[in-house]
Amino acid sequence: MSVAVAAALALSACSGSGGKKAEQAADPAKGPRLKIAMVTHSGQGDTFWDVVQKGARAAAAKDNVELLYSADPDGGKQAQLVQSAIDKKVDGIVVTLAKPDAMRDVLARAKAANIPVVSINSGADASARLGALVHFGQDEKVAGEAAGTQLAKIGAKKALCVIHEQGNVGLEDRCAGAKKTFGGDLQNLFVQGTNMPQVKSSLTAKLQADKGVDGILTLGAPFANTAVDVVKETGGKAKVATFDMNKELVASIKSGAIAFAVDQQPYLQGYQAVDGLWLMKTNGNYLGGGRPVLTGPAIVSSDNAASVEAFANRGTR
Repeated sequence: MSVAVAAALALSACSGSGGKKAEQAADPAKGPRLKIAMVTHSGQGDTFWDVVQKGARAAAAKDNVELLYSADPDGGKQAQLVQSAIDKKVDGIVVTLAKPDAMRDVLARAKAANIPVVSINSGADASARLGALVHFGQDEKVAGEAAGTQLAKIGAKKALCVIHEQGNVGLEDRCAGAKKTFGGDLQNLFVQGTNMPQVKSSLTAKLQADKGVDGILTLGAPFANTAVDVVKETGGKAKVATFDMNKELVASIKSGAIAFAVDQQPYLQGYQAVDGLWLMKTNGNYLGGGRPVLTGPAIVSSDNAASVEAFANRGTR
């Protein structure tokens, strides 16, 4: 065999399997396709989770990941969806912990199956205890405190904190935090978030019964504009503020119909969760150092709404 032929064969070998392995080592996204399940407590029609999914799918496309999304607001049914992901032998699970007690046993089974879990959005306090490797989201109590302070700044003295999902620890923490810093009278109002006509009727009844309410804090963008409609229809003067954003909400903030929103950057939560699991599996990276990775809170008001409007219009903020 001539030296030239030997060199050509050696080059061919490097550009074959050896070259491919080197390429995968340099860019893990070119390695084996991973399968990651995201299981949330989203209720039907909640646009917040559309933004979370957009972030997750953007990361999945970048990282060569097959993303399996499912959701159920019932804790027991959400746990069943996690079990289904375990049965499918996924490479990682993203989960919300709005009802952490319902998730305890199934997350233990995920750990026993050596499937890494990260949590997002709800349940930061329970995340590590239930075996999640990192939590991506805002500290709901701190976010609530920020909302309470801001609610006081806009002049409210007697306000409602509208909880659209009973038993959701994150929503309850928001109201507790707001009550801590508000300084006035803040009452919780429970509504059925999956039924917007019921939300509207409950708010209407409350405002008709108590003319002294001058502030309403909703905990999700879809409920804020409904609250604005109720205030107008009842002839009230309550100022409306909310947690979370969507396209319509930014326009309402710019017009002054809604005083402010507390933004936790849901796109970032979805993106970081999928990308974080991918990094764990392909490069041994772990974010957070055992602590939650915070994505909020940030206050969006008429002063800065224009700076995020383009992002909200495309459904990523």
